[in-house]
Amino acid sequence: MQKELESLRLDKWLWAARFFKSRKLATEAINGGKVHLNGVRVKPSRLVKVDDTLDITRENYRYHVTILGLNDKRRPAKEAQQLYQESEESIRAREQERALRKLNSASVHQSDHKPNKKERRQMKKWRGR
Repeated sequence: MQKELESLRLDKWLWAARFFKSRKLATEAINGGKVHLNGVRVKPSRLVKVDDTLDITRENYRYHVTILGLNDKRRPAKEAQQLYQESEESIRAREQERALRKLNSASVHQSDHKPNKKERRQMKKWRGR
């Protein structure tokens, strides 16, 4: 029978909740200021409890989550998603950012061939060289 956890290290929780692939990456993100607990920058060894809020920046996306459960073992993704609840505004903002990035990448013209001499000259002229 597993005892109920009251608190857990922040880096271990981020790893168990599958925000980062390893505790080392979670620790580096926390030390780099990418994770804030209840609006405050903290160290990886800080203990988190249920109902704490986290602001996580990962790969240019921001997550605002509330901790619903603690688990010191890394479980399947479905179980890991039950450890937190992401705010609606966080989900909406991330979806808008994803759509904007997709739109920007689609607007860049991708050629299906290597530029020939004439096209290279036109590109140099366009760049102002």
